Amino acid sequence: MTGNDPKQPLDHGEIERRAREVRMLVFDVDGVLTDGSLFYDNQGQEYKAFNSRDGHGIKMLRASGVESGIITGRTSRIVLHRARNLGIEHIHQGAEDKLEALRTLLRDTGLQAQQIAYMGDDVVDLPVLNRCGLAITVPDAPAEVKQRSHVVTLAQAGRGAAREACELIMRLQGTWAAQIALYDR
Repeated sequence: MTGNDPKQPLDHGEIERRAREVRMLVFDVDGVLTDGSLFYDNQGQEYKAFNSRDGHGIKMLRASGVESGIITGRTSRIVLHRARNLGIEHIHQGAEDKLEALRTLLRDTGLQAQQIAYMGDDVVDLPVLNRCGLAITVPDAPAEVKQRSHVVTLAQAGRGAAREACELIMRLQGTWAAQIALYDR
């Protein structure tokens, strides 16, 4: 596992090469699959809002042969429900050490770090972003995270960023047209 050099942006060809190796796209939750807001009622019940197009992008990506996973520092039943709905099997919640969660994921799946794309939004995601094959972040991530990511989405977190990442991988792997053909009849 090698780190990403924050001083050398990758050209499109290198991003395409990295994307072609991806076999799993792993997401952080708060600030990636959601806009980062945390909602609680008076009883302490937590609520999160997820984007339906992000979810459909994850389903299309899985149908194209790329699995999805979650590594998040928080623990929430809501995340389990959403992951099950999307067919995400690899879920690591309460990951205080996200790098250790990545190592466990690699051990469990037999994948190599370069076969993982990771989408994170904050400095706690840097250990994984620095070691995965394709590092993706969102526009409002801290500068240090954007500098160490290969791709910064145009769409905001919880507002299409995950879908954009899924589409990017499918387009660069040549599977996007087949997914669209399923709907364009």
